[in-house]
Amino acid sequence: MKVKNSLRSLKNRHRDCRVVRRKGRVYVINKTQRRYKARQG
Repeated sequence: MKVKNSLRSLKNRHRDCRVVRRKGRVYVINKTQRRYKARQG
């Protein structure tokens, strides 16, 4: 999982990427290509 300050570029790496808020943190998750995971902050 990558940790980045801004998830905007990571959201555009794959068309199935979704931005999700969990427990006060912002995540990028991808159900089909699991390697595209990221967390902000």
